[in-house]
Amino acid sequence: MEENANTSLEEDFEGQATHTGKETNWPKGVINDWRKFKLESEDGDSLPLSKKEMLRQMSSPHRSFSRDDKDTRERFCRKMSMQEYELIHAAQEDESCLQQYRKRCMQDMHQRLSFGPKFGFVCELQNGEQFLEAVEKEHKTTTVIVHIYEDGVKGCEALNSSLACLAAEYPTVKFCKIKASSTGAGDRFSSEVLPSLLVYKAGELLSNFISVSEQFGEEFFAVDVEAFLNEYGLLPERELPALGNGTDEPDVE
Repeated sequence: MEENANTSLEEDFEGQATHTGKETNWPKGVINDWRKFKLESEDGDSLPLSKKEMLRQMSSPHRSFSRDDKDTRERFCRKMSMQEYELIHAAQEDESCLQQYRKRCMQDMHQRLSFGPKFGFVCELQNGEQFLEAVEKEHKTTTVIVHIYEDGVKGCEALNSSLACLAAEYPTVKFCKIKASSTGAGDRFSSEVLPSLLVYKAGELLSNFISVSEQFGEEFFAVDVEAFLNEYGLLPERELPALGNGTDEPDVE
């Protein structure tokens, strides 16, 4: 197993390119979801029964009618545009509800984007076998960033500190580090190519950066490493802060 891990690491290092350095336009599904949300949010005494019933019907566009309801259906269709305009486009009545709806949409989106394992720290790998497991056995949506370093090599300590900060900022990214001498392929990772960063997703190598500290100058910090990784599209969006019940919210177009 150790031999296979070393072979994989060597292939990844040599076999890939190396880097040195308002509602009218809403989709129908969103419109229906907005209608349902508005109906659920309405105060029972604030909306006439006729309008509540109309909104309920509009939020269920595939509702079936019996033959006896044919006349009702025709009248409903004739009134649809006017009633919909009154209910959806009455800005003063809908503004508060619309803000709540936007918040719920952002929370739903955040929840969908945040599935998968969470980390928040840099994992120290002890050998090539652990390296292979960290890369190949991780969730397919998880980005794995491995720092190959060695004590005493310029830039390695600063990069480890920077990655520790980024690990806390990007908990859905798996940050790892491993000494070159522990990989079993130390001859491939001489001090001339350290520190190196290997970036994986779904077991596939996305990027291979050697002597990466040369991109940052004499002194660098987490923000510099973050900008570098973002330049190559290797970091996800930052996690959104928890949304409260107040009126302050990000501007959503």
